[in-house]
Amino acid sequence: MSLNRCEQLVSDYVEQNPEEHRFWFEKVRALAAEERDDHVVATRLAEELWYYVEERAAVASPFRDMAEQQGLRRISMKNLAEHWLRLWVGPRPKRKKPSAAEF
Repeated sequence: MSLNRCEQLVSDYVEQNPEEHRFWFEKVRALAAEERDDHVVATRLAEELWYYVEERAAVASPFRDMAEQQGLRRISMKNLAEHWLRLWVGPRPKRKKPSAAEF
């Protein structure tokens, strides 16, 4: 899995901070429990991760430094979202399509 610089920054920061790790671990699992479609979960999670980057850029050193150097233009967080889904939720059984007899 290849993460962009911003995703890698978030991943490293979360891994280094136990409270942040616990928060995101629980968030990913809660979103996955609410929605069965991993694409929908990854999209929602990517949105929340970007809001997190914006919020942290105002108060936390590595994010603030990144924002000062590169600006704070929107960057995709989808790879990190999908990575955490696979890592913390694991594969889920695919839904079976209903057969013609069930209609």
